[in-house]
Amino acid sequence: MTSEIPKKTKIRKELISYAKHAVIAVLLGLFIHHFVVAVNAQVPSASMENTIMTNDRVVLNRLAYLFRDPQRYDIVVFNPPDGQEELFIKRIIGLPGETVMIFDGRVFADGVLLNDSFIKERAIGDFGPVIVPENSYFVLGDHRNNSHDSRTWQNTFLHRDEIVGRAVFRHRFNILR
Repeated sequence: MTSEIPKKTKIRKELISYAKHAVIAVLLGLFIHHFVVAVNAQVPSASMENTIMTNDRVVLNRLAYLFRDPQRYDIVVFNPPDGQEELFIKRIIGLPGETVMIFDGRVFADGVLLNDSFIKERAIGDFGPVIVPENSYFVLGDHRNNSHDSRTWQNTFLHRDEIVGRAVFRHRFNILR
C-alpha cells in the first residue's frame, strides 16, 4: 500500500502540469486571436472579386499598423463609417491629404492615374474630386460596380481608428459532399 501513495501523487502532479499547460495554451491562443491575428474571417459579399471571392476567408493582421501607416493598395478590414453592424473589407486607394477622383471609370490620386490591374471591371461613372482628410483613407472594392464603399457612404472616408487590421492571407475551404 505504501508504494501506491507516491504513484498517485506523481500522477496527480502530472495531471496538474498538463492542466496548467492547457490553460496557458488556451489563453495564449485567445490573446493571439483577439489582439494579433483573426483567423477565418469570412467575406460575405462580391465587392472584392476577383481578389477575394464571396465566402473566401481571410487571415487578418491586427498589429499591421502598430508601427507603420496604412499604404495604398493595402486590403483592410474595418468597422464601416456609417455604423453598419458587420465588418467591411476594401482596398485603400486614397491616402491622407490626396485629392481622389474617378473619371470615366479610372481612378486618379493627385492627378496620377492609379494602377488598377486587380479590379474585376472598370467602374461606371465619375466621382469627386474629394480631398482625403488627415488620419483618413478613401477605399474601394475591387469589384467597383458592385461595392458599397467610399463613393456611396454618407461619411465618405474611412478613419484610421476604424481599421481593425490588414488582410494578409486568403483561403477557401471546399467541403466535399
